[in-house]
Amino acid sequence: MTPKNHQVSDSKFRKQLVELLEGGGAHATLDDAIKGMPEKLRGAKPGSLPHSAWMLLEHLRLAQWDILEFSRNSKHESPKWPEGYWPKAEAPPSASAWDNSIRQFRKDRKAMQGLVANPKIDLCAAIPWGDGQTILREALLVADHTAYHIAQIVDVRRLLGAWKK
Repeated sequence: MTPKNHQVSDSKFRKQLVELLEGGGAHATLDDAIKGMPEKLRGAKPGSLPHSAWMLLEHLRLAQWDILEFSRNSKHESPKWPEGYWPKAEAPPSASAWDNSIRQFRKDRKAMQGLVANPKIDLCAAIPWGDGQTILREALLVADHTAYHIAQIVDVRRLLGAWKK
């Protein structure tokens, strides 16, 4: 393979990772999962499920933020597990808290996409302050974790009778 072809392959690979982080394809996106979510149901936990849509949304935001910061900041300290990754309340304190969580999730997702898209970053090099993690591994972790919990949000909505897809 010539260096030029290698660059094209690298670019295509990075583009695919950016798209994976965006979500969709075979999975619902966060926007799909939260669109039209009634405010009064954002903190409801259906049946015996342990989490509300708010709890799952905040968990997604907190976990993604932690992974992003770990990936780009050698001085980052992760929150204590598990309490640092979950909101304390089942319901958002306000409609603006819900909106801010979504806005921050999107901002951090774009930042992770930026890391992945940057050709100066070796996706497979060990993160110097980690213990073997790579940007590739962290990006895949974000995508996998996000898809898992978005499915849970959809399930919460279905059980609450608030899913019309």
